[in-house]
Amino acid sequence: MGDERPIGVFDSGAGGLTVLRAIRDRLPLERTIYVADLLHFPYGPRYQHEVKTFAFDIIRYLESRDVKLVVIACNTATAAALNQARELFDVPIVGVISPGAQAAVEATRKGLVGVISTEGTRMSQEYLHAIKEVDPMIGVYQKACPELVDIVEAGEADSPLAEAALRRDLAEIVDLGADVLVLGCTHYPLLKGSIDRAFPGAFTLVDSAATTAAMVERRLDHARMRSELGDNDGDHELLVTATPDRLGEVAEILFGERVPHVREINLWD
Repeated sequence: MGDERPIGVFDSGAGGLTVLRAIRDRLPLERTIYVADLLHFPYGPRYQHEVKTFAFDIIRYLESRDVKLVVIACNTATAAALNQARELFDVPIVGVISPGAQAAVEATRKGLVGVISTEGTRMSQEYLHAIKEVDPMIGVYQKACPELVDIVEAGEADSPLAEAALRRDLAEIVDLGADVLVLGCTHYPLLKGSIDRAFPGAFTLVDSAATTAAMVERRLDHARMRSELGDNDGDHELLVTATPDRLGEVAEILFGERVPHVREINLWD
């Protein structure tokens, strides 16, 4: 008997849609509920205790919706909230850092990994810890690249502007000789083309969206919680905590397609 309950996914904005899309591509029979906390966007520059509070409130809401698993589709929120959330909530919770760290260690041949992220994720050192936990001998260089989020949100991910910013931001990582680059923000997978043009053949790119979707599949299989009905296509909710039009507009810019109706919810009075 399959488990037809939905998967809950959340982020501070539209970046987590890259994770949602990867999950839906990998697990097309699953229902999903996506929450974008645009009321508090962006999480990157905020204090960790703030982000943790927002994350707990969203998880509490998703738990009330009887989701079978929660995906924190945000590196900053994963760093701030994942470990404690797993202690507080009964629902299984998957973050985006551990899957990316594991994939990076498996991919590197030189033993040198670069990680680009928001400032909040960099300050947390969670990628460093996660990579070192898998293999203590791996060298890790972390760099915060907040401008890249703005570039992606503006629809300029595949542009000369993005390439120029990447040449500046990634120069140190290239000089150090890292052969793997972890895209430690859910906006960054949209920059793959520009990265390849700016530094052709320099890196194996580790995409947190794809690695997290694979982790979700493994967790569902292990717990025997996969949907089996096969009639859930289109049964997906997109929710925001503010300005619902913005998610649709940004999603269209990010993916070149319209998204289903977006509904606003109030989690904070």
